[in-house]
Amino acid sequence: MWEQDIKIDELKEIRMRPNVYFGVGAISKINDIVESLKSKSIDKIIVVSGKNAYKTTGAWDYAEKALKQHNIGYVNYDKITPNPTTHQIDEAVKIAADFGAKAVIAIGGGSPIDAGKSVAILLKYPEKNCSELYGYEFTPEIAAPVVAINLTHGTGTETNRFAVVTIPEKNFKPAIAYDCIYPFASIDDPALMTKLSPEQTLYVSIDAVNHAVEAATTIASSPYSITLAKETIRLVAKYLPEVIKNPENLTARYFLAYASLLGGASFDNGLLHYTHALGHPLSAVKPELSHGLSLAVLLPAVLKYIYKEKSNTLADIFSSVVNETCGSPDEFAKKIEQWIFDLGIKSKLQDEGFTGEDIPKLVDLVYTTPSLELLLSLTPLQNTKEIVTAIYNESLTAYNS
Repeated sequence: MWEQDIKIDELKEIRMRPNVYFGVGAISKINDIVESLKSKSIDKIIVVSGKNAYKTTGAWDYAEKALKQHNIGYVNYDKITPNPTTHQIDEAVKIAADFGAKAVIAIGGGSPIDAGKSVAILLKYPEKNCSELYGYEFTPEIAAPVVAINLTHGTGTETNRFAVVTIPEKNFKPAIAYDCIYPFASIDDPALMTKLSPEQTLYVSIDAVNHAVEAATTIASSPYSITLAKETIRLVAKYLPEVIKNPENLTARYFLAYASLLGGASFDNGLLHYTHALGHPLSAVKPELSHGLSLAVLLPAVLKYIYKEKSNTLADIFSSVVNETCGSPDEFAKKIEQWIFDLGIKSKLQDEGFTGEDIPKLVDLVYTTPSLELLLSLTPLQNTKEIVTAIYNESLTAYNS
């Protein structure tokens, strides 16, 4: 069905990299990865992580053992928070530079890995800082090698060239995308993901869904990104309820991790549009707001507005969720919203402390934050402030309330 939305005379770029070691027990491959770093004369690295997960999951036990075995010195920076800031990156870069680190091992979900990618760039540009990087004041062409040990099944950042960091002084949360920050190697081990809280499990999984949906419906979407999107959504729809019932279910975690990997590869190819462009200002203004939750809140309204342009693609990629014909954009949006609610995410913008008075500021951030207007240029319909405003307004409360 989605084939009807494809223009066969449009040239598409298909990206397939980097190497990802995937499956239960994949963390054991860190020894081979570290050995490869040592063969490239890398004898000092910085480990970038949050405060706890890199240890409580057991990932650090394997990484530290490998580093010691191959006589690679290391320094830790474990202050990365959700929605990491430029200040954290600059602090980590100074520690890394003073130590003489030549590579980065990032352990965690999207925040530590994105932070690690940013540190890797700035190690090669010591005269620059993170605000300049995310303010697009220079274009990096090189970065230190990054090893990504992924601990969540959502962002897909271990598969692609993207990173996101907040500039707190401006409430900006820009994205960057450079080939130099494709990870040198990545690890996706579902056994490291079983301790995710129920809320984190939901939010990261919906992040993967949004990556897939947007990548399948931009003007840059390709048969590859659409194919990946359909399987991403099918796997999340099937296995997320299983993990909510039993967080230790390794089979379900495995397929959610695979869905996340597919979603990451999907948007590495098809890129993103409305949901991320509008979601970033939400968590920039309220850093405590989970990125995945902000996307879940916005998704139904976004689908309503792009439905007419991409009805065939949306019907196909969501066929595992909505198995009957929808007669209107409103009907489709309501069905997807109900699915999100049934999974256990019931918040809308008002529930997270936003009001109608906040919307003009949010709209302004969409159009002033570096990189976000580029995402809007990829939407399948004409980008206007009126549509952005409407999506925010319609996400204040539930369609089904």
